[in-house]
Order: sequence, then C-alpha cells, then structure tokens
Amino acid sequence: MDFLEDLELYELAMNNAFDIITKRKTLDDIYEDLEQEHIDAFPLPFDPIMEDGRREAIIDVVLEYFISTEEYEKCGELVKIKNKCLKKQTESDQPPLSL
Repeated sequence: MDFLEDLELYELAMNNAFDIITKRKTLDDIYEDLEQEHIDAFPLPFDPIMEDGRREAIIDVVLEYFISTEEYEKCGELVKIKNKCLKKQTESDQPPLSL
C-alpha cells in the first residue's frame, strides 16, 4: 500500500466508525452488504464484535478526524454521544445509595 491508499483506508474507517457510533449502520447491515457484495471491506478503528465504538477513546479518535476535515456537524453528533456515554458510565460506576 502506498501513502494515498493508506489515507483513503483511514478516511473510510473514520466514516464507517461514524456510521456505527451514530447507529446509522448496524453490524447486520455490514454483513448484508458484504454478503451481497455491495462492499468488499468495512474497515473500522475498533472490533465491532467486541464493542459498538462508543468508548471515549474511540470517539475521541473519530472526533479528531472530523475536526481536521472541518465536518463540524458530525463533531456535534459525536460530542453528544460521547457525553451521553460518559454520563451512563459515571452513573454505573457509582455505588447504590443506601437509606
């Protein structure tokens, strides 16, 4: 692979991650597209079998990419999802209140 191919693959992975994180596409959609040969690959910066990409570190990587490409509407969506996920994580980390 040359530099331009790597760059295209990176761009595709970030756009695919955005679709998964925002739930525009599901794992079933990806499998269906691959089986019907609409696509021949679906690169992602995470393993979709193990997680949905809604981890802070993953969202930060995707967010940085869209900041660099000045796609601020996508950034806004990612920030909302990140805040929502962090809130859920914080709430689940707290021990239950005892009365």
